[in-house]
Amino acid sequence: MFYLVRHGNTDYSLQNTRIYQGYGVNLSPLSKEGIEQIQITSRDPRLKDADLILSSPYTRALQTAAILSKNLGVDITVETDLHEWIANKDYIYEDDETAINAYREYTENSGEHKEDSKLNWETSADIRARVIPVLEKYKHLDKVVVACHGTLIQAITGGHLPKNGEIVEFEL
Repeated sequence: MFYLVRHGNTDYSLQNTRIYQGYGVNLSPLSKEGIEQIQITSRDPRLKDADLILSSPYTRALQTAAILSKNLGVDITVETDLHEWIANKDYIYEDDETAINAYREYTENSGEHKEDSKLNWETSADIRARVIPVLEKYKHLDKVVVACHGTLIQAITGGHLPKNGEIVEFEL
């Protein structure tokens, strides 16, 4: 069983300053509220006796995984393909305005491209194609916690967009 945990609330107060510009925004840490959200999540009995914590490489997910690891006494493995949805599926940086428009298109079209779209954003199917093989590597374990992102969770489960710190159970 996989326990998908959306990272805690993120502190974007330094966005567009110093290293937090462009792609650097993904280095933003959890806010105080986000830390508390994950402290609460770590007490959920479903996470007790987990075998492993997997994490996205983004700071907000890594910090989430670190809090969970400390409180649960479980090791962390970082898996690059657990990263957040991307505005350009060829991993080409898009400016903020293009990325915002791409995400708006993604949400308006339920994660699927319309034929007239000129933007190259990652679809829900693209997310599943990169995430499911990662999870397949760990399905032999009984209980795996995955610190990751809301759009990723929604794409692979077909469910709702989870709240920060929310746990969504998932089986392959």
